[in-house]
Amino acid sequence: MFLLVSTLKVFFNVFYTSFILHALSSLLLIFPLSLADAEEERLLLDSIAWPESPRPPPFFSLNQTSDPAHSTFIILPGRGGVERHIGDQLEVMIQMYDFQGNPKKSGGDVLLARLHNRALEAGVAGQVVDHLNGSYSAVFPLLWEGSVMLVHSSEAVTVLHRLNREHPDRVLFKSLFHSGSISDTTFCNVCLRQTNQPQCNYTDLRTGEPWFCYKPKKLSCDDRIKHRRAGFNVRLKDKEEKLFQSVKNESPGGTKVNQFNSSAISQCLKGKVVHLYGDSTVRQWFEYFDQTGPYMIWDNAKNILVTYRCHGPPLSFFNTPTSELRYIANEIDGLVGGTNTVVVFSVWAHFSPFPIELYIRRLQSIRRAVIRLLNRAPDTLVVIRTPNLRGLTPSVSLGYSDWYALQQDKVLRAVFKGLNVRLVDAWEMTLAHHLPHNIHPRRPIIKNMIDILLSYICTK
Repeated sequence: MFLLVSTLKVFFNVFYTSFILHALSSLLLIFPLSLADAEEERLLLDSIAWPESPRPPPFFSLNQTSDPAHSTFIILPGRGGVERHIGDQLEVMIQMYDFQGNPKKSGGDVLLARLHNRALEAGVAGQVVDHLNGSYSAVFPLLWEGSVMLVHSSEAVTVLHRLNREHPDRVLFKSLFHSGSISDTTFCNVCLRQTNQPQCNYTDLRTGEPWFCYKPKKLSCDDRIKHRRAGFNVRLKDKEEKLFQSVKNESPGGTKVNQFNSSAISQCLKGKVVHLYGDSTVRQWFEYFDQTGPYMIWDNAKNILVTYRCHGPPLSFFNTPTSELRYIANEIDGLVGGTNTVVVFSVWAHFSPFPIELYIRRLQSIRRAVIRLLNRAPDTLVVIRTPNLRGLTPSVSLGYSDWYALQQDKVLRAVFKGLNVRLVDAWEMTLAHHLPHNIHPRRPIIKNMIDILLSYICTK
C-alpha cells in the first residue's frame, strides 16, 4: 500500500511539474522572446521579488502569523528636533507581531499607508519600506492624520505566490461553439492540461498571445462564437484559508489638475478622437462620458469621437462575442494617430490569477505597438491607467489580491518608463481617498481620474 501511494505521489508530482512547465512554455509557443525581452523579463522579476517567509511548520497555526492588533509603531524624531511643520517628512517605524505577541523576525507583509483629511476630502499615499526583519518604515509628507493597514501577512503572500505558480489554470473559462442546429461548450485557457481531447489553438499570430480551447466533438474550431468566465478553483491546502479570514473591505506628484464640468469636457474634447482599450476599470471612464454606451460616442456638432473596446483574453466577462476579443497591440497598430488622437488603456484586472510572466509579455507587446504609433505619429497622446486597490473579501483575495495588483503596478511603470506616455495613478488615488476600496472606484474618484486625463489632453 505504501509503495502504491508513493508511486502515485511521484507520478502526480511529475505530471503536475510537467503541466506547470507546459503552462509557462505556452507563453512562448508562437513567438519566443527576443534576448532583450527575456533579459528585461528577468530584471522585472528580480525587481518585484518578494521576501520569502519561512515555510509553515507541519502543525501550522494562525497564531504565528502577523497580527495588526499586537503590532506597534513609533514616530521617529524629525531633523533638528521634535517640532514639525506642515509639509515636513514624517517617518513612522512599524514593528509587526504575531497573534501570540511575539515579534516577527522576517519581512514580506503587505502594508498600505496613507494620510487623510476628511474635512478637505483629501489624502496622500505613503511609501512603505520593508526592512526584512519584521519592521517597516512608512514615509509621508506631513499633511494630516494617517493610518496603516495590513492587507496580507507575509505567510498569506507565500500562499498567493504559490497559487499563481502552481495553478495557472485556476480561473475557468468556457467558449460556446455553434453551427446550424448544433451547439457545444468547452473549457478554454491560456494553457490547458493535456488529455485525449484535441485542442483548438487561438494564439494570436501577430502578438503571440496564447489561448486554447478543447475542441468540441462535432464542431470545428472555427465555430467558436462566445467567451465567458465559468468559475474559479480555490486550490488551498489544509488550514491555509485561515490566513485570509481577516481580509475585509477597508476604506482606505506631478500634473496640474484642472476641474472640468460638462461644458468644459465638451470644449476640451472638441475635434478629438479618444480610443479607450482594456478592462472594465477603463470602461468606467467611457461610461462617465456617456451613460448609454456601449462602445461609441459620436458628437457630430463638436466633432468628438470616443470609443471603447475590451482587451483580448484572459478576460472574465460573461458571454462576450469572440469577435470582440481584440488584442490592444493589434488595435493600436490599426490607428493612424496624430495631434487630435488620444489613446488610453488599462490592462491588469484580469491577469491577477496568472503567472506574472503572462502580464509582462502582454505589456511588452503593447509597448512595441505604442512605440510604432509614436514613431509614425509623434503627436499622439498615450495615457495609461494604472492598477488600483480592490475591495477585498477572503474569496476575492485568493485570485485578485491587492498584492497581485501591487506587483502589476510596479511592472507596468517599469515597462513604459522612458516612453512619451502619461500615467493616471489610480493606485495612489484609491489608496489616498477615504472612500472604500473597490475594483470599480466610486464616481468621485473617477471624476478625479477624468480630470487628470483631460488635463493631459487640454494642457492650456
